Amino acid sequence: MTNPFKAAIQTELAPSPVGPYNQAVIVGEWLFCSGQIALDPTTGAMIGEGDVALEAVQVLKNLLAVVSAAGAKASDVVKTTIYLVDLKDFELVNKIYAETFGEGTSPARACIQVSALPKGGKIEIDCIAYISKKNS
Repeated sequence: MTNPFKAAIQTELAPSPVGPYNQAVIVGEWLFCSGQIALDPTTGAMIGEGDVALEAVQVLKNLLAVVSAAGAKASDVVKTTIYLVDLKDFELVNKIYAETFGEGTSPARACIQVSALPKGGKIEIDCIAYISKKNS
């Protein structure tokens, strides 16, 4: 039985999932975004050639494309999780992250070091956003 309060979000402005999941799922007024890596949405190729800064910019671009497709914006994001292959990249990623989420009330956040990410990426970010009726 299909849940009428749950819907998949899909946009061509972010890469297609690399597995059996959706870019995001909206349930009521809550948006749950899958993790994004630095894939070019058009070609499916990794961006950055191992440069974590370039990857972080693309990851955030992809993530916000999904958020936007659901009718929300960066200021509606309430929680993020950053996955880094090397926590030594934290300071650099934090500066790039602040450019996206630094104004207003920044989202709650966790940052975790992982042993590996899909496609050899150095960073992945997922998020949860609140989509109020005023955004619709």
